[in-house]
This record gives sequence, C-alpha cells and structure tokens, in this order.
Amino acid sequence: MTGKTALLIGTRKGAWVLEKHDVQNTWRLIGPKHLGSVVSHIVADPRKPAYQLMSVGSGHLGPSVFMSSDAGASWTEAKTPPAFSPVATEQGEGRSVDHVFWLTPGHVSTPDVWYAGTSPQGMFRSDDAGNTWQEVTGFNHHPDFFQWRGGDKDGTPDGPKLHSIIVDPSNRQHLIVGMSGGGIFESTDEGVSWKALNKGVAMDFYPPKDDGSEYEFGHDPHCIVMHPIHTNRLYHQNHCGLYRMDRDVSDVWQRIGNNMPKEVGDIGFPILVHPTDPDCIWVFPMDGSGLWPRTSPDGKPAVYCSRDGGASFIRQDKGFPADQAWWTVKRQAMALHADEKGAVSVFLGNTQGQIWASFDNGEHWQCLVNDLPHIYALEVASLP
Repeated sequence: MTGKTALLIGTRKGAWVLEKHDVQNTWRLIGPKHLGSVVSHIVADPRKPAYQLMSVGSGHLGPSVFMSSDAGASWTEAKTPPAFSPVATEQGEGRSVDHVFWLTPGHVSTPDVWYAGTSPQGMFRSDDAGNTWQEVTGFNHHPDFFQWRGGDKDGTPDGPKLHSIIVDPSNRQHLIVGMSGGGIFESTDEGVSWKALNKGVAMDFYPPKDDGSEYEFGHDPHCIVMHPIHTNRLYHQNHCGLYRMDRDVSDVWQRIGNNMPKEVGDIGFPILVHPTDPDCIWVFPMDGSGLWPRTSPDGKPAVYCSRDGGASFIRQDKGFPADQAWWTVKRQAMALHADEKGAVSVFLGNTQGQIWASFDNGEHWQCLVNDLPHIYALEVASLP
C-alpha cells in the first residue's frame, strides 16, 4: 500500500476519516460527512486510486450509495441505488431495501464491478462503478431463497442482512456470501447459480432433527473471510462459534473456537486474517450467553490472536481498560494494514465511539479517537 494511510469510519450518525501523517507520526480526524445519517460501510477501491463507495441510510431520503473519485473530498449519489424488483412473491408483497449494509469491489479484471448486500437479505451488482445497480437474480430470486433466509424478521438487530461478499482473487466466477440469518452460500458462475456451504456449522438455536442430520441452511454467520493469497483457506465467525475451512481438503467447517478459553467462548462478530500468513487471525470475542449482551466478556475487552490456524489463541489486551469496559465491536469494525516492511497494524472501532490501534500485531493497544457516534465500520485506505 502506498500513499497516506487513512481509516474510513462509518457510524450511526455519519462518516469520518482518520488520516495518519507519517512525518509527524500523528493522526488527524476529518469530518463529518452525511452527519445524522447511518453510514454502514465505506470502501476504497484497490483497483482505482482515490475511488470510494459509501452506503448511506437516511430516515428522510431512504437507503442509497454514494461515489467519490477524489478520495472522499466530494460525493455523488448513485443514479439507481440497489432496489428489489416490484414484482410480488409467493410470500406476499414485494421486498423493499431498508439499508445497504455491505460493499465489495469486484475482481481486478472487472474494474467497474461492485457488489452490495442489503437488509433484508439481497445481493446487487453494479457494472459502472456504483452508479447503477441491478439485482443478482440468480441469488435474490432463487427458488429456495425464502427457505434459506427464514423470513424478514429473524431477530437480527437492525434487521436481517446479506454481508461478507467475497470475490475470489484467483477466480472472478467464484463468489461467497453470508446471510444473517440463512447461512453461507457459494457460486462458481459469477452469481448465476448457488449452493449452501454450511456443513459442520452448529445451529444451537434450532431443535435437533429427528434423524440426527445437519441443517443445510438457516444458520447465522456473522463474518466470513478468505485469505487473499491462499484462497482455499476460509474462516468465519458465527452465532454458534468460530470456524475454519480448507477447501483443498474438505468442504466441512471445523470449529476452531473450541480452542478458545472456555470462560471467554468463541462468539463474536469481526475476524481478520493476516495478508500473507493464512494461519494468523484476530477475533474480538463477545458475551454470547443468556440474553446475548453482545459485549466484551465480564467487561474486560481483549483481542485474541491465533498464529497456528486456530489450534491455540493468545489474549491481547495490553493498553485496554482492565475492567468495566462493555464494548461491542461489529463485524465491519476491525481492519488491518501491512506496510512495505510487512509490519501489521490492527484497528478496531467500538459502539462507544472509540478507535483503538495496535502497531505491533496486536501486542499493545492505544486509543486514537474518543467520542464518535456508535461505530459500524472501519476500512483502511491509501489516499493520494
């Protein structure tokens, strides 16, 4: 990554940018943009310097996508934002997009392609850099779609969502998405056809089947990542644990979260994978017990790092409050940056409006920003 390092911050009340100035080694907060609107995701395009997309939800104007070609200095609204077809379904009235939750750039070979995930669960594609959007009909109108997702009101906070849209760097035809709820689904023909990818994943919130078999879909993945180089390696955080899959060995998820400390558990939202080492991951666990408080266990926040593919985990909490810090870190609110020398910085934003950073692979943490609104998303960008 070249240029000026920046964090793109989406919050419940607008968007900010946190820029690093290497000469002074200081960080400067810039913003807000779209103050008062929910910004679920801001993503810089790795294929086009200075190009960014932002998901904006306004209570007055509805959900939309905005584009910037000058590193966020100015923004233009999409001509045709993601929207479901008005055609009614067998389940009743046609669906309506509540908000655009997730944005993913397409493959490097398709420089104008973007994908979006919405609430309720829907997948959309743009072929003109985000200006106009169309449904991925093979997914949204799959004959089993309504069975997969289990309805619009599935108990997910702020509504059910399609997230974790992955475009395989080694194969533009290969796509993976997560539905909360619904599960993980995969296409090998650029979205024309789909199959479930949920073998081995627990569903503790459903009663066991009479025949003892697994549920094919209906799961609740929180976040899925594919290693950018070793693309056979997948990880995901789920409502029911932390999992790993090695596609060159098996299509069955293995619950590596069983190797987390029992008193902490393996429930969480975000997960990061090291850009060159597929065995190195970071997670931020939360309390998933009882009424699901979704906060740091016992009010003692910590990141957990595995350097052996999930066989063991190391607690990383130096610099964090020792207690009475009831954070929630959402699925898009952790990010990392590797510099030219290979040093990795890890960032997280919490629901208290704080941004924390570690500049030594998670070993030590410091607070960079206080008092922002509830943080939904962090992404690292390289600005000109």
